[in-house]
Amino acid sequence: MSLNLENLFPAEADVPAEYALEGPLDQRSYLSNGDMLTWSGDVHTVLSPICIKTAKGLERKLIGTYPLCGEKEAQIALDAAVHAYNNGRGEWPTMSVAQRIECVEKFTRDIMEKKQEVVKLIMWEIGKTYGDSVKEFDRTIEYINATIDALKDIDRKSAGFTIEQGIVAQIRRSPLGVVLCMGPFNYPLNETFTTLIPALIMGNTILFKPPKHGTLLFYPLLKAFRDNFPKGVVNTIYGRGNKIIPGLMESGKINVLTLIGSSKVANELKKMHPKVNRLRAILGLDAKNAAIITANADLNLAVKETVLGALSFNGQRCTALKIIFVHKKHVDQFVKELSAEIAKLKFGMPWQDGVSLTPLPEPQKPAYLQELIDDAVTKGAQVINENGGQTKESFVYPAVVYPVTKEMKLYTEEQFGPVIPVVTFDDIEEPINYLIESTHGQQVSIFSNANEEVAALIDPIVNQVSRVNINCQCQRGPDVFPFTGRKDSAEGTLSVVDALRAFSIRSLVATKLNDNNKQLLNEIIDGHSSNFLSTKYLF
Repeated sequence: MSLNLENLFPAEADVPAEYALEGPLDQRSYLSNGDMLTWSGDVHTVLSPICIKTAKGLERKLIGTYPLCGEKEAQIALDAAVHAYNNGRGEWPTMSVAQRIECVEKFTRDIMEKKQEVVKLIMWEIGKTYGDSVKEFDRTIEYINATIDALKDIDRKSAGFTIEQGIVAQIRRSPLGVVLCMGPFNYPLNETFTTLIPALIMGNTILFKPPKHGTLLFYPLLKAFRDNFPKGVVNTIYGRGNKIIPGLMESGKINVLTLIGSSKVANELKKMHPKVNRLRAILGLDAKNAAIITANADLNLAVKETVLGALSFNGQRCTALKIIFVHKKHVDQFVKELSAEIAKLKFGMPWQDGVSLTPLPEPQKPAYLQELIDDAVTKGAQVINENGGQTKESFVYPAVVYPVTKEMKLYTEEQFGPVIPVVTFDDIEEPINYLIESTHGQQVSIFSNANEEVAALIDPIVNQVSRVNINCQCQRGPDVFPFTGRKDSAEGTLSVVDALRAFSIRSLVATKLNDNNKQLLNEIIDGHSSNFLSTKYLF
């Protein structure tokens, strides 16, 4: 049955008024050193993955423009962040935890007023459904609040003194310096803020580069950054990453690199830093998460979780299921039922009720996915599901490709899109060896109702990936759980608490326990003359 993709995209008049953009957002300013500076140079034109029917045919919707600043502007922003940190002597890094929390709370209240504007920009810029765009914003606010609560808890536990072997000490956490923060396009707000907010609240200063896709949505938030944090604490840098980032890294003034992107880019950036031992990296990188569906699996459950895991936001998640190993006992039935479930998914525009499949934001992605499918087909695989792989402009209908073998690109390359490679196995050692040999090590999903089998799989696999999911899809949340990966999939650990630790270091003030030093410490504490050495208790 034809998908009738000719009618997929709307005319301008068919876009519901409540979801339409008021007009192109012509961003001509950026935040640097506490000021919204005006840019008069080149700009980047932002086109939506959503096409509009016109007299000339389908054309990507113009969303707006943003500045294409250069190395000079990036260096000015870096100098502002360095000056604001001032070797740890700046206003922000020496501020009390309570004061920093108050600033973040005010910032949060301000950005909540921009919710609808940001949500619509998420939808139009990356093609995420309206409902999921709302969820991303709400989850970001929840994450900020959870971060504040976690920091209060850490600070309360640090409010006392430790006495050991005649030495009295107070142990707290202190910032690291200047943080270069770069987030991903698939969760541009949420995943950017899961690094930016903990880095900020711990007293670091920030250089923030928005993702290539999902840039304009941050513009409504810039004034909130300006108004709620000291001058130079948060600075935005716009422009081509390959032009403005190398100079920042080569300066040696970046103390922390946080990037959610590719391991190739991360490796190149780290090598540019002249003092690599001084550089801390918190990275979320490539993943090729596997599902292992054993002979003892509940097939209906495995199918439903595979659809969710492989196709939520069109499979554009680092935690997506990107390769499915199915025991030969189930494989024929599995691909049949999987194809049937995919056929039930509604596709269309992000604002439509119940829609699951939407256009892809990366212009080159449809061609790349077709290349992967063609490679597999020429080497013996088939597209199993009806209409699988059909494309119209930025939209690609999901393709179930089977049987996938080691010789095919889909076996090892992270597709990051709606293509589901299915591999059959007879011996459980086959998927285990895949995980061992893989350069990725983020998560895996095991589907089995046999307790001994699950137990036997957990022990070897937990040493290959950072999270083993039993009878459910791979995922990041809840945010209190550690989120990391082995091998080339991550560096450092993120969760609400882990992120606060990642962007800080344990520091202590210590002295010999004698009468003179007791009096000295008491005078400092009673006089509230130090923000670090303090017994204030946060509520």
